[in-house]
Amino acid sequence: MMKFGVSQPVRRVEDVRLLTGKGRYIDDIAPANALRAFILRSPEAHADIVSIDTAEAAAAPGVRLILTAADLEGAVENSIDYFTTENSDGSPVATPITPILATGRVRHVGQPVAAIIADTLAQARDAAELIEVEYRERPAHVATATGGPAVHDEAPDNICFDWSIGDEAATTAAFDAAAHRVTLDLIDNRVISNPMETRGATAQWDGAKLTVTINGQGVWMQKASLAKKLGLDPDHVRVINPDVGGGFGTKAFDYPEHFIVAEAARRLGQPVHWVADRSEGMVSDVSGRDHVTRMQAAFDADHRLIGLRVDCTANLGAYCSAFAQLVPGFVASRVFPGVYDVQAAFMRVIGVFTNTTPVDAYRGAGRPEAIYALERLMDYSARQLGVDPLELRRKSFIPPEKFPYTSAAGEIYDVGDFDRVLRRAEKEADLAGFAARKAQSAARGKLRGLGTCYYIESILGDQNETTKIEFAEDGMVDLYVGTQSNGQGHETVFAQILHQRAGVPFEKIRFVQGDSDRIAKGGGTGGSRSVTMQGNSINATADIMIENFMQLAEEELEAA
Repeated sequence: MMKFGVSQPVRRVEDVRLLTGKGRYIDDIAPANALRAFILRSPEAHADIVSIDTAEAAAAPGVRLILTAADLEGAVENSIDYFTTENSDGSPVATPITPILATGRVRHVGQPVAAIIADTLAQARDAAELIEVEYRERPAHVATATGGPAVHDEAPDNICFDWSIGDEAATTAAFDAAAHRVTLDLIDNRVISNPMETRGATAQWDGAKLTVTINGQGVWMQKASLAKKLGLDPDHVRVINPDVGGGFGTKAFDYPEHFIVAEAARRLGQPVHWVADRSEGMVSDVSGRDHVTRMQAAFDADHRLIGLRVDCTANLGAYCSAFAQLVPGFVASRVFPGVYDVQAAFMRVIGVFTNTTPVDAYRGAGRPEAIYALERLMDYSARQLGVDPLELRRKSFIPPEKFPYTSAAGEIYDVGDFDRVLRRAEKEADLAGFAARKAQSAARGKLRGLGTCYYIESILGDQNETTKIEFAEDGMVDLYVGTQSNGQGHETVFAQILHQRAGVPFEKIRFVQGDSDRIAKGGGTGGSRSVTMQGNSINATADIMIENFMQLAEEELEAA
């Protein structure tokens, strides 16, 4: 095993730079002459915009530009694109526009209404207070439920989509025949990721090319979106990701501010810089989770799982974000129904609009929510049936002889020995000694509990990844990757992989990421994919490199 190879304890190469203030985060690299942007956001959860008066603000000291939805007309397509799912009955889902700047109506607190560009942030903030916006309030719908005051006219009962997967008839038959039935209602609460570094973007226009720096999770989706919305040739758009202080899925998407700073820079011919403050992030970053779910299990007389039913209502917030329609249904179904051998399974998800901040992928996106609900159901079922929760799981595990196995959702599991893994976990956790440890805790007035969650993962995102290995004139080896580190240690991990595969000295590997001009294509970071996809890509590219070098060596050494 190589000293600096895979699975070896090495000092992370990026840590000294990041811990000694030499990181290049978005606020560190803003041009000295950059103007500052401030976003005026809605204080209302739901209201009509009666009027916007920016005259006094436009005349305020230092103000260079004010943008409202009206100012974008003819220059920027005032909408942000997103992916759509499909209804169970084949009818189209609701697809309301997700605007960059509000047009006629605001639908959640924090929605961008206007942007102020000034010489300093203080001047932009002061000018924002001079903008007069008259709102006419509307009733708000905030419950993760259907019905209530309409958020979008094109979504009756506030339903965006009604999606399902599985065999509903077979599932109903299994429940009818079951010896035991268990129902569990769950709330998977909304979360806000709050990365250490808040979102930011800087745009520069040189008269022919737009460069936008975003502290995100990849550059290619943003490059394509900026080119489309601003009417530019993609070759005239460059997107850069610098060092990023946490992403968690939240920084993967298109946001209004990206387009705002880009258009402002194009109009003013000067760099424009924006970074959210913490409170701003709380009302403008997409949230995660926010599901209300009813889980139902059917068991035979021997307590083997024979039927599974999921009814989930997923809160999308006020507008659809990039992957919002896919996460609670299609994405979650990739791990449905977990490690259990049950074909009579049916999953239904209704996505609803509410007057809240939009929701999208967060930390695993869909799969953690699905596994959480399923494993809570198994533990709850064990208590209801009066059986050991581990033994209840064992009875329903997919047996090793059934692999490769096609799940009720159509996902193929290539291998698995779930009982073996569970027994190893029992041993490592000293489950046999738990009762004694619990008694000792009780004697000290403390509580000690035991929980089990059996997780199976489905890697998502782009199933291909980019790697380029380049030998530089200074003796270094440049490793170009298509993923994007948000603080996970990619610089170290990917160097270890290349070192082990190709024998390139660990200290000679230079890491290159996050630049659409230098890396033509990539999948970015998201869906728990980076090491799996990028690591395999590095290995494959290294193998090609070695083969080419062997052919060259044979010729040079006359050893063919």
